[in-house]
Amino acid sequence: MKILIVKLSSLGDVVHAMPAVQDLREAWPQAQVDWVVEQAFAPLVRRCEGVQRVIGCELRRWRKSPLGSRTRADWRAFRLALRETAYDAVIDLQGLTKSALVSRVARLAGGGKRFALANQTEGSSYEAPTRWAADVAIRIEPRVHAVTRSRELCARALGYALPQGLRFGLCAADPGTPADAGPPRDCVALVHGTSRQDKCWPESHWLELGRRLVAQGFTLGLPHGDDAERERAQRLAASLGSAAQVWPRLDLGQLTDRLAACAGVIGVDSGLSHVAVALDRPHVQIYNFDTAWRTGPLEGAIRQRAVYAQPAPAVDAVWRAWQQVGPAS
Repeated sequence: MKILIVKLSSLGDVVHAMPAVQDLREAWPQAQVDWVVEQAFAPLVRRCEGVQRVIGCELRRWRKSPLGSRTRADWRAFRLALRETAYDAVIDLQGLTKSALVSRVARLAGGGKRFALANQTEGSSYEAPTRWAADVAIRIEPRVHAVTRSRELCARALGYALPQGLRFGLCAADPGTPADAGPPRDCVALVHGTSRQDKCWPESHWLELGRRLVAQGFTLGLPHGDDAERERAQRLAASLGSAAQVWPRLDLGQLTDRLAACAGVIGVDSGLSHVAVALDRPHVQIYNFDTAWRTGPLEGAIRQRAVYAQPAPAVDAVWRAWQQVGPAS
């Protein structure tokens, strides 16, 4: 059986789809599983066990210049790559017009079918074309965790029982190279950056938390994406002293490897925090909104905790959660 997963973005959503691949592998050990994803997230999907072929696209960039010569050439190349294999099942886990387009372009084997969500689930985006493009649209309980939604859709599409265990199957590469030795073993990564300003945690809170961690003998790693996050990381490092290191700007694969080598991670509701959960690192996830039920660590997680309060969780609440899951220095 050849199966194509369509989950294009964003970072957290891609991570949340990974357990569905592990379920597929358990139900159909001989299946070939390919995955279409935005090129920026391809290095992460290549680290997902069971994914044989990653087909990268750049729909976000192509939409900015849909008639440009480069866009047309890139689209033709993408279309050829997508249609190289005939699939027995194409499963749209995104639920948007763009993912419906990709699903429709993919080539089916004889008797093959396209599957998609039949309805919107709470807190998630949904657009009707995903249902129209599908041969089979599957209705999912509206109030459902993002991980469970993808797992249930795949299980019902292919007719297997949902396994009780949960595995993300996200693997880091061999840690450390001469150019990047990685963080020290006692490093705690502070994931302070997120795509939405209202999800951020106050810098004063990060400083107090950082001082407590340093007092326990930990060093601190400060990843960043854009310039604003880099500047914040530099401010935090300047106040926290030599125990805090601003990481260089890394691609997603390198960031994943660094997080995997850390003693633990404390972060806001962001893609990198979801990567930490998938890597099963000791992790505290900070929520300013009551959405941890949908995207945070699942019930029963031993090494991860979500902490929620408005306008933001207190340092003491985050520290108590870290004491429950974090390793000794």
